[in-house]
Amino acid sequence: MSTLLFEIGTEEIPAGFIQPALKQFQDNFIKKAAESALTHSHVRVWGTPRRFVLMVEGLAERQPDIKEEIMGPSAKAGLDAEGKHTKAAQGFARSKGADVADLKVVRTEKGDYLVLMREVIGKNTKDILPEMLKELVLDFSFPKSMRWGSYTNTFARPIQWLLALYNDSVVAFDLDGIVSSNTTRGHRFMADTVFKVESLADYEEQMQKAYVLVDPEKRRKQVLSTISEAASSSEVLVDAHVAIDEELVDTVTNLVEYPCGVCGTFDEKFLQVPDDVLITSMREHQKYFPVRDSQEKLLPGFVAVNNTPVKDTTITRKGHERVLRARLEDALFFFKTDKDTRLEQRIKDLNGIIFQAKLGTMLEKTERIVKLTRILAEMLAPESIQDACRAAVLAKADLLTNMVGEFPSLQGIMGEAYAELEGENQVVSRAIREHYMPKRAGAELPASDAGALVGLADRLDTIAGCFGIGQTPTGTADPFGLRRLSLAVLNIISDRGYTLSLREIIHKALALYGEKVNGSSETVDAVLTFLRSRYVNDMVAKGHDAGVVEAVTTVVFDDVNDCSDRIAAFIAIKKEEAFNVLASSFKRIRNITKDNRTMEVDTALFEKEAERHLHQLFSEVETGMRTLITEKRYLEALQVMLRMKEPVDNFFDDVMVMTDDLAIRHNRLNLLTAIGELILQIGDISKIQQG
Repeated sequence: MSTLLFEIGTEEIPAGFIQPALKQFQDNFIKKAAESALTHSHVRVWGTPRRFVLMVEGLAERQPDIKEEIMGPSAKAGLDAEGKHTKAAQGFARSKGADVADLKVVRTEKGDYLVLMREVIGKNTKDILPEMLKELVLDFSFPKSMRWGSYTNTFARPIQWLLALYNDSVVAFDLDGIVSSNTTRGHRFMADTVFKVESLADYEEQMQKAYVLVDPEKRRKQVLSTISEAASSSEVLVDAHVAIDEELVDTVTNLVEYPCGVCGTFDEKFLQVPDDVLITSMREHQKYFPVRDSQEKLLPGFVAVNNTPVKDTTITRKGHERVLRARLEDALFFFKTDKDTRLEQRIKDLNGIIFQAKLGTMLEKTERIVKLTRILAEMLAPESIQDACRAAVLAKADLLTNMVGEFPSLQGIMGEAYAELEGENQVVSRAIREHYMPKRAGAELPASDAGALVGLADRLDTIAGCFGIGQTPTGTADPFGLRRLSLAVLNIISDRGYTLSLREIIHKALALYGEKVNGSSETVDAVLTFLRSRYVNDMVAKGHDAGVVEAVTTVVFDDVNDCSDRIAAFIAIKKEEAFNVLASSFKRIRNITKDNRTMEVDTALFEKEAERHLHQLFSEVETGMRTLITEKRYLEALQVMLRMKEPVDNFFDDVMVMTDDLAIRHNRLNLLTAIGELILQIGDISKIQQG
């Protein structure tokens, strides 16, 4: 078995491009190797801002030999009356590079056919790799690509070199004038030389000597180590430690090849600005890490990560401090300027911000959010009406502040900060920030009813409005992020345990738009269908049985938490052996009664004891189940339903449903239909896989 080392050297690639590109690199190689019937064992991909690296171990030295059977024309079309090959047979053989004498007549299920049987000798891997590696480079897809010089091929940034080693030999190919070789380049500043790579086994060590930590995991650990050391060794900041932001760590890891941390400070006057502003200013513009003390209080310091070790850290530190000072001066100016105008005074100016061309301005949206928040609060949390509505009034006002204009990610955060400074109560202030939660799947949810209610109103207004004007998501486009908004709605309702009719609230949300949208029942149905699909996907992603989720949501989807309760009940009862047997019987009932709609049963038409007993027990079970279902005690209702397992079995054993007597047949079908409809009050158990 052999090894492959393939490195694509480039100009600096944006940090956000690297991880997705590495996954493509690995997946595309595995796919191409499979297509070429080349087996391998371990496949790894590494990357830095200047290089993508593919390493393959246990790579087969050649393709296996295979015997091919290629189906040609039928014998009737390929042979004439005298048994000679027709033009059809000759053409088929010629297209495969064979002679008609190589064709054999083979009998198949469809009749006799001419078949070419031949042995294909596998190619050597070294002969396959040149074209494969070239294709790997050309198959990359980036958010943005570029051309350079007179070349027609594109890449994220100009390619500078190609290192390609199969075992110890160069895989020779040419791409836009760049010829592959056994050489690479070190760190742009610390070791800007071209050097020869001996083999895959020596590669990482050679790169490290050239000041390149090519393994992203090791480089990430070095980032964490160097920023921690820089903070703890500061002579100015006492008891300091870095506030770790995992996303920022990932970004910085992909910005450098040899991370080295340096700790700097800034004037304490900037601490009057809210912590989130300082952190955002450091993170978004400069990629700096904030520093806190043992009490988690923000200190007037930061840690920057350089791409090189420096002899005089004082000069480097002062350079970082000078750059950050300018950013923080801007932030402080924005903060002081924003405080001169109260949030409430800004609301009228929301009329100058377009929410959506057909749906009006942010001021109109705010007015709808306030009304929808009140409706939701009256339904779900009457004690929060006043605070929730006040928060809804102020929720979007910070969009007009200088701070949010500079840092859009601070929406809601600045609203909370300014509301507190203006004397709004803590519930209102917090709700302004919380109404944007969750910001992404799995993120923190609102902790208060006020925040949850405003968040629901805001998202439901957007979803309803977009569906109302036909702006629905497609497979390739979701410009308003309706999938994300819908998932947030479902998660908030679930987390808060709200009992809410989605159909009712969607109808009310559409009504608040008036004539701007199509508020018909068809639109409501479309929104519900969309929400249901998001709910199903989310529940399955969380590990719930897909059949159980389908069993519930195909029957009823209006109250999120009611659906979840039904799903939990089915999951619990599914463990019972009797349930699996009854589920199988129910599928049979559904098949038999699919065209029957009536449920009136005449006991005088019963001929068998099995149908009398089933009807009697059904009457008892129906009474018990309907009471339990009304009280939403679904597991108990399903346990009562299990009493029907044996009588149903006996019925199918002893009774012929489709008898010639139409009156008796219809009576039996009606009984089974009634049983099926009762079970459907909880869910369609025919959707559940037996196990």
